[in-house]
Amino acid sequence: MTQPLFSILIPTWNNLAYLKLCIESIMKNSHYTHQIIIHINEGIDGTLEWAQNHAGIEYTWSNENIGICKALNLASTKATTEYICYFNDDMFALPNWDTALYAEIKKLGHHRFFFSSTMIEPFTGKNSCAIAGIDFGNNPENFNQAALLEDFDKPMKQDWNGASWPPNVVHRSLWNAVGGYSEEFSPGLYSDPDFSMKLWHKGVRNFRGIGNSRVYHFGSKSLKRIKMNDGRKTFKKKWGITPGYFDKYFLRKGTIWTGELSSPGKDIKYWLNRIRALF
Repeated sequence: MTQPLFSILIPTWNNLAYLKLCIESIMKNSHYTHQIIIHINEGIDGTLEWAQNHAGIEYTWSNENIGICKALNLASTKATTEYICYFNDDMFALPNWDTALYAEIKKLGHHRFFFSSTMIEPFTGKNSCAIAGIDFGNNPENFNQAALLEDFDKPMKQDWNGASWPPNVVHRSLWNAVGGYSEEFSPGLYSDPDFSMKLWHKGVRNFRGIGNSRVYHFGSKSLKRIKMNDGRKTFKKKWGITPGYFDKYFLRKGTIWTGELSSPGKDIKYWLNRIRALF
């Protein structure tokens, strides 16, 4: 395949050391050719000049930090492929990340899907969708790339329900149908479950995390530097339920994938959340 398969969108905010690693890993560890589009927020750390002189990288730019949602939507205007893939700049793509995703896409025969890769993270936590607590470094300076490439495929991870977080991939027709990421969630908190909810309303029921598609995630390097929006409140007001309820009862996030999801029954908790959303 000589034409690009995915249009990979990468928002970045003065994070050049991580961005370089991210793009290097995509170029080195991808089986297929991909279109890489970054959105540069500010770029006062040299990111803008680096992008201008880096062949094979397309970019959009804003002279201030416009957040993830607006950045993704702006970068998506340059997309030329059938598939939109969203990466964070603090992720390192591992071998077979794209072949594992595309193999499952080809099996479907339709475009009603939303797939995520599986993150390997150095820190422990409650993220049942990730492979947690396997430490190969938490920044470019102490990153043990050689050891990671040796061992990244050894931990077992079954496919899981609830694809929302990047890296993720969706067909361009669905991206356009839902209008990309909702900018009322800027700079970005809870825009991921909102995007999934919009896909749900378009009939998508295949929200699948692919266990064999893996990236290493250094961990929220931009999120910790900015005052975030109250995305939980925005989500609840917009959809009438909390994002936690959506994750648990709609997406069944983190549970073992066994097939397409079904709509949840409207139990008492559902109606209580609907009532609370009115006040």
